[in-house]
Order: sequence, then C-alpha cells, then structure tokens
Amino acid sequence: MHSPTDRVTLVRRALDHDLAGAAEVTVEAFVGDGHTRPESDYVELLRDAARRNREAEVLVAVDRADGSVLGSVTFAAGGNPWADIARPDEGEIRMLAVGAAARGRGVGRALVSAAIDRSRELGLAGMAFSTRPTMTAAHRIYDVLGFVRTPERDWAPAPGVDLMVYTMRF
Repeated sequence: MHSPTDRVTLVRRALDHDLAGAAEVTVEAFVGDGHTRPESDYVELLRDAARRNREAEVLVAVDRADGSVLGSVTFAAGGNPWADIARPDEGEIRMLAVGAAARGRGVGRALVSAAIDRSRELGLAGMAFSTRPTMTAAHRIYDVLGFVRTPERDWAPAPGVDLMVYTMRF
C-alpha cells in the first residue's frame, strides 16, 4: 500500500467497525455518481459490505486521524463467486469506491495497489476486472498502474450494462 496518502491513509482488510462506512461510500459513489440507479437491486449488494467481507475481502482506506472510511474495494480471487471475470489464476476487484470528500487524495490508487499486492500475496499470475465506460476517473488509475484494456473479454451482465475489462499480468 504505497501512495502519497500513506501518512494520512491506512489501507487494510475491513474490520467489523469499518463495514458501515464501506457500505456508505460504495453506495454514495455508485448511486451518487450516476453509475447505478437508486432503485436497482444492485444497490443492496453495494450496501451489504458485511456479506462481501465474509464471502470475499473488503479492503478499506481509512483516515489515520479519525478512523473514518474514505474508500473501499471488494477483492476476490478467480473462482470466488464475487469474481465475475477473473480466471482461476487472477484476482479481481469489484465495487471500487471513494467517498466524494476524499477524492483527489490518492485513495483509489491506494486501494487498487492494495488489491494488486493481495493478488501477488496469493501467488496469482495477474488481475482482471470489469468497469463501466463512464467510470473515467477509475480508468485513469488503472492506466497509471499498468493495467491494459482487454476488449476481447468485455461483457454485459444485463441488457444495457456494457462492461469493459482491464487486465494485468505479473
């Protein structure tokens, strides 16, 4: 977890007391930024950080001063039910979210870097994940960190929900 935010932000696996904050920033980012309709069933998955942490791994970026959750991401290894697109030798991130008040501080980059570190810790050969075409701020993070667009793996989980795939090999 190496970023310019290291002095003020700690990235780690979510603890029970982080889960409400992780849920809040995830819903805020996806619904507030217009990526998910408020009435969508997907909002319940976004809100259920406890389930995501039980069944996969929720990583959080927390403010070192007050412990508040600044952002979160769900990490799953290929084969885990939370991994939509990752192959068995890849890690996948889902639901990358940074609260509006913490944007521009390197929180998203720190979370993605932590997921890369986690993939390597598990001995995986790389990462693959999906993103909406409208999530351009996240795309910039992926590009800077060395992910590449992999259009042959693009997919749509539902009509009108087109997802782009990014990958990285280690």
